[in-house]
Amino acid sequence: MRSGSWSSWVLGCVLWVGCGDDGGGAAETDTDAASTGTTNGGVTDGSSAESTAGTQTTQTDETGETMTETVGDTESSSGGDESSGGETTGGAMSVCERWTMDRADLSEGTWSGSVETCEPGDISAEGRENALRVMNLYRWLADLPPVTTSAERDAMAQACALMMHANGQLSHSPPKSWACYSGDGASGAGSSNISPTPGVEGVDLYMVDPGNPTTMGHRRWILSNNIGPTGLGSTSDYSCMWTLQGSGDAGKEWTAWPPPGTFPLQAVQPSWSSIDETGWTIQSDPIDLSAAQVSITRDGADLPVVVTSLQGGYGSASAISMIPQGWTTTVGTYHVEVTGIASPLSYDVEVEDCG
Repeated sequence: MRSGSWSSWVLGCVLWVGCGDDGGGAAETDTDAASTGTTNGGVTDGSSAESTAGTQTTQTDETGETMTETVGDTESSSGGDESSGGETTGGAMSVCERWTMDRADLSEGTWSGSVETCEPGDISAEGRENALRVMNLYRWLADLPPVTTSAERDAMAQACALMMHANGQLSHSPPKSWACYSGDGASGAGSSNISPTPGVEGVDLYMVDPGNPTTMGHRRWILSNNIGPTGLGSTSDYSCMWTLQGSGDAGKEWTAWPPPGTFPLQAVQPSWSSIDETGWTIQSDPIDLSAAQVSITRDGADLPVVVTSLQGGYGSASAISMIPQGWTTTVGTYHVEVTGIASPLSYDVEVEDCG
């Protein structure tokens, strides 16, 4: 039985803190909603420079660098693809073919564990492979290299998922009094995106990231330069995706969502919520985006957005969200310009129907 508000679940910890030791670790959640089934990401105060939250009515745009580095050493691998994403794949057919192919099988697999015996078990191979493939599809669209899993992190994420399932709620800092508590599960909880859904569904939900307006941390972790290897654990109702202590070194200067180039219309609302509701985003490690102003146009017409400077440290040092005001993303070309930063950015998003 899933508990909590679907509109307010949130996760994620700050990469350079390393939250997640036994008993919840050093990371403190903004809101540890053990009673409501929701959490706000595990940020440790003072761990990284946080950008000041604010709003503006302007828009942004730019073209990114193509990533060629693969992500760090891993123990096991599946779902990887070295090819680049939307802007360099040769047009709409390539992107739509990849989108359709990678989402042909979204089955969650079968969980072999048990709440009654507190046995984490495992998710069957197809469930983990499908979740990883969808995760890497999103990274491919953003011109980021694929990530792999490690057996050790899979096991801790699996123990994390069991704990969430056994207690019917989410927490990055679960108490030792929790049913089916374990040190591995607590480490996984403090180092992961966590969701009240099975693993494959969770990936889509993280990318929309509802109820997380000050950080958009789940999306930013999936699109992080540093993530990898990850660990994926899932029960029939809950899942955990390891995001911290990554050895990835993608080195991309900035990453936008939707990204430059061809973008599937179906990615606008892959889950029950839409990125038009939660916002487009731009994230960066080297660029300070806190004072960014954004302009989005289509066919020469201005499309208003509310720009919010997001908290730093959730998958990137700096980030902004851009929430459409009075318009929705449909098939067509959107021109984005970002000013108010050291070097202004501009790029085009070409939304294509891949249905």
